[in-house]
Amino acid sequence: MSKTLINSKANFGTLPVFLTAISTILGAVMFLRFGFAVGSVGFLGTLAIILIGHAVTIPTAMALAEIATNQKVEGGGEYFIISRSFGVNIGAAIGIALYLSQAISVAFYVIAFAEAFEAIKPWVITEFGYEIYDNRIFSIPALLLLIWLMVTKGADLGRKALYVVVAILAVSLVLFFLGTTPYSEVFDSSLLFKNVDSGKGFFFVFAVIFPAFTGMTAGVGLSGDLRDPKKSIPMGTLAATVIGMIIYVFIAYKLASSADVAALVGDQLVMGKIALWGPIIPIGLAAATISSALGSF
Repeated sequence: MSKTLINSKANFGTLPVFLTAISTILGAVMFLRFGFAVGSVGFLGTLAIILIGHAVTIPTAMALAEIATNQKVEGGGEYFIISRSFGVNIGAAIGIALYLSQAISVAFYVIAFAEAFEAIKPWVITEFGYEIYDNRIFSIPALLLLIWLMVTKGADLGRKALYVVVAILAVSLVLFFLGTTPYSEVFDSSLLFKNVDSGKGFFFVFAVIFPAFTGMTAGVGLSGDLRDPKKSIPMGTLAATVIGMIIYVFIAYKLASSADVAALVGDQLVMGKIALWGPIIPIGLAAATISSALGSF
């Protein structure tokens, strides 16, 4: 392949790295499990989880940024960086783990995608008299659709849909923060310390929530398509990590001040009950998960 052709493909800047990472960070766990976390350990407990989680991910992002700036980065994303930094043997071992994590994450995203259809189940019962008991009626067709898209359209499809997905995520978050509930109208800041269901321990909730903070390396997969990987990977990855942390803090406070413990713990899509327009939350969940699944193929 000629050098001219390679250079013509490498035309992305920092923004796609940032958008890829932030769309993965703000994904299924945010939509489905953050209410559970706030209801289980309260706002302060959730804040502690966010800070502890990012005490792991921010140094990881900084280490990735340092490696990316100290060597020539080509196609291959995380595997390329690891194998060139630690050698082929260690790189191969870690590469197998990366492959397994990507394969498992596709299943995770597809299952989360099916959860977005929970809101239409009552409508199906009302209109057609049919009750859906198994979410695999949504997840299996979604997986088959993903495989078909990969075979016919190629793995770059996720990148092409990136801007649409991020726009949907942005709209869903804005409408969520603009929403109000009867609970929020009588909310008092002292409830931040009391609105807790102690049925689940802190570290159990931490284990459930921690995957929400680990998507910051998603943008590294664009390394072969970047004009200047040494600049774009560090800036995009670190910006997505820090901004994601800030958004999570505000989401935790909004949840704590807008719903009681029963709603937070018992309703996976409680964000839809708080948002100014409820359906935007399942739409955001579906967009984020299907995009992340496409990016993991």
